[in-house]
Parts: sequence; structure tokens; C-alpha cells
Amino acid sequence: MFTYYVYILKCADNSFYTGITNNLEIRLQQHRSGFTKSCYTYKRRPVELKFQQEFNDVLRAIYFEKKIKGCTRAKKIALIKGDFDTLQTLAECRNATHFKYQPLDE
Repeated sequence: MFTYYVYILKCADNSFYTGITNNLEIRLQQHRSGFTKSCYTYKRRPVELKFQQEFNDVLRAIYFEKKIKGCTRAKKIALIKGDFDTLQTLAECRNATHFKYQPLDE
């Protein structure tokens, strides 16, 4: 059985890269050495590991990776810091048309 890792790297240009692997040590070495020229991190080196989460189920890892990739920068920073209160606040809908902002009909 494999262990899968979802990880976030901070790049030299201050952007974030999110990925998934079953061997974090080798994958980090590949990012740092510029193993693949077509990789997002190739021209953004050096990179620094900021977050990692272990999974035993590859499907859960893939789901989590996709979820992070859809997050705003602010949400990624909150996740990296482990600031789950801020993460919860950022996840709340702030759209004026959201049902919680509508007057109650009586």
C-alpha cells in the first residue's frame, strides 16, 4: 500500500504550486533540480515546501489536491499556517444574493 502526499510549494516568484506524489522526497528533489523543463516550477526555482498532507487513499488525495488548486491565495496561506478559523471565514459565501443575507418572510 502506498502513502500519497498532497503538497504546496512556495516558488521564488511568491506563487504557489500544488501537487501530488507517492514519494515526496524524490518529487521535491525533482522540483529543486529542474528535472522537467515544462514543469511550472522550473523557471520559478528555488522552491520551498510549505505544506504537506498524507493520504492512504489515492482518490482522496486527488480530490484534496483539486480542491486546493481551486482555492484562493488567501485560503492557501491560511491552510499553510494551519489557521483553520480564517480558512472557515474565507470559505463562507459573501455574495449579497446569498440566502443568509435575504430578509426573512413572515
